[in-house]
Amino acid sequence: MIRLDLSTEPKWLDLGRGVRVKVHPPLSAIAAQVWQEMAVAGAFEDDAELDAGVLEAKAWARRVIIDWEGVGDAKGEVLEKPAPALIDALMDVPWVYLAFRALYLAPLHALESEKNASSPLPNGSSAGAADIANPAKASAKSAPEA
Repeated sequence: MIRLDLSTEPKWLDLGRGVRVKVHPPLSAIAAQVWQEMAVAGAFEDDAELDAGVLEAKAWARRVIIDWEGVGDAKGEVLEKPAPALIDALMDVPWVYLAFRALYLAPLHALESEKNASSPLPNGSSAGAADIANPAKASAKSAPEA
């Protein structure tokens, strides 16, 4: 069952170590923009030079982060307003990237990963089950006609 969260209000995500980001909820229009950006960057190619996960996180973050707390520059001055280049720099911090993926992107991928992570059952009629019946010795006769 899918659970629809019809809230369009931004929410705060606590990324840890005093860093919080305020984000818009994920919507299909944003997803389409993210996938388009990733396609243009070549993320879906077999020989992609850039990591698709990093591209995806940065593309989502630039579109959904509207405010933050606990983010400063190299001198320790508070950065009040998120800007695309600053958001990319924030996503380059490994623990921030991992927290954003876990809190924001993981729920988006939950259904897909559930499907992909399920293996065939070892018994029953599943495609992955081993054959245990001996092969038939001869073809069965057709049913008699009336």
